[in-house]
Amino acid sequence: MKLERLDHFGIEVADLARAERFYTEVLGLAVVAHLGDQTLLECGDQNLALFQVARAALSSDERRDRIKRPLGRSHHAFRVSRMDFDTARDGLHAAGVECATPIDWGDHDCLYFLDPDGNLLEVVSYR
Repeated sequence: MKLERLDHFGIEVADLARAERFYTEVLGLAVVAHLGDQTLLECGDQNLALFQVARAALSSDERRDRIKRPLGRSHHAFRVSRMDFDTARDGLHAAGVECATPIDWGDHDCLYFLDPDGNLLEVVSYR
């Protein structure tokens, strides 16, 4: 078997409408389809599926720990251009999104942040 590329990825959310607003209004993704308990969003040349599932909300301490120590944790990374990295950071902060301090890896920069359900996400930009 030879895997060709990632076709789509899925993220579990407790409130589908809230998540859809975040991913469309804050991150700028476009809705492709509503399929019962999921929303399919366009993300570049692949899709992101938001799946509504019953799950307990993270406590404020759990959210704080997740964003203060993001390295080595399961997450989804979205690539942005060099020009868009600062715009993304500023937009996330303006929207009140919980963000870690940006990390300079030498050849790329990254910024980890949380969606409304506490899913760990990242924007990354390569030099």
